[in-house]
Amino acid sequence: MFQVDAFANHRFGGNPAAVVVLDAYPADATMQAIAAENNLAETAFLVPNGEEYQLRWFTPVLEVPLCGHATLASAAVVMERLRSDRRQVVFHSKSGPCPFAARRMAMPWIFRRDRRNR
Repeated sequence: MFQVDAFANHRFGGNPAAVVVLDAYPADATMQAIAAENNLAETAFLVPNGEEYQLRWFTPVLEVPLCGHATLASAAVVMERLRSDRRQVVFHSKSGPCPFAARRMAMPWIFRRDRRNR
């Protein structure tokens, strides 16, 4: 799990979102419980699918069809932590495909927590 401050140029700025990277989605109730435990505006659940990713977003109380800052946070996780060789990524959600374009400048995010391998 990663906690990323999207749209930020300093720690504790911008919009925080959790990004949970999984091999497969657990039950909806489990994702809802994780989002409630995180108690952030959104928790994104990211599942690799070949070179692309499946993406779902949960608030502490419900699943939402789309979330901009949690998508940006998910792109940060993919391009900065999982696949630093990537210049773009495509997310597939219940709202349809969401291509995230190549970065052109310093990205507007700060990694607050990285809980990999724990």
